[in-house]
Amino acid sequence: MKIISWNVNGIRSAEKKGLVDSIVRMKPDILGLQEVRAEEHQIPLHLRAVEDLKSYWSACRRKAGYSGVGLYTRREPVRLNRDLGVEEFDEEGRVIEAEYPDFVIFNVYFPNGSGTDRSNSRVPFKLAFYGALLEHAAKHRKKGREVIIMGDYNTAHQKIDLKNWRGNQETSGFLPEEREWMSRYLDAGYVDSFRHFHPDREGAYSWWSFRMNARERNVGWRVDYVLVSSGLVPRLKNAFILPDVTGSDHCPVGIELE
Repeated sequence: MKIISWNVNGIRSAEKKGLVDSIVRMKPDILGLQEVRAEEHQIPLHLRAVEDLKSYWSACRRKAGYSGVGLYTRREPVRLNRDLGVEEFDEEGRVIEAEYPDFVIFNVYFPNGSGTDRSNSRVPFKLAFYGALLEHAAKHRKKGREVIIMGDYNTAHQKIDLKNWRGNQETSGFLPEEREWMSRYLDAGYVDSFRHFHPDREGAYSWWSFRMNARERNVGWRVDYVLVSSGLVPRLKNAFILPDVTGSDHCPVGIELE
């Protein structure tokens, strides 16, 4: 089973850059998209069903063209949920939770800590969201369910996860309190699937600024993750980043499960 996460930075823009062809080539069994920036009725019909993948969507209810996530899946989920039960988070359309017989998967677009004025004003909101999601996922863990949390976490966890860590220590996405929340997820029994297979790999990034040819020079950040609960680790066959797949400022990341 191939599970892929991809922040497409606007699904209608990504479509013009070959989104459908990329999905067909990647052959995912489950594909989570983040930053869709569209309501379902604005998404062309041919994007709502790619080959034999069904799709589910959640849009921001507060602001048009903002946030939003989508989930493509070959198997129909047993249950689907789009809310954490906290209105200030739920109205931004950041989560799709899909329950399958053998695990629960969360496709998540975590908030960016930067405000519109490029300050770190949204950091408290971001950290509260981290806490609410972790608490919500814990309900499944307490019932003995395995959990996958994939998406754009908007945080680089360690120095190895971004090129210019020294110059970004006061930038949202690499603040100590944001990195600490990533550690809390791992302490709660989740495993960073990519680092499980590639603990020391440098230069492995999933996001690059559009400025200054950052992608061509590989000056990037690893902010997209697939975290799996520890009980799924024996089923992990591979974890990967696909920097050659273009169409967004992010690239897809994913895992293969037995």
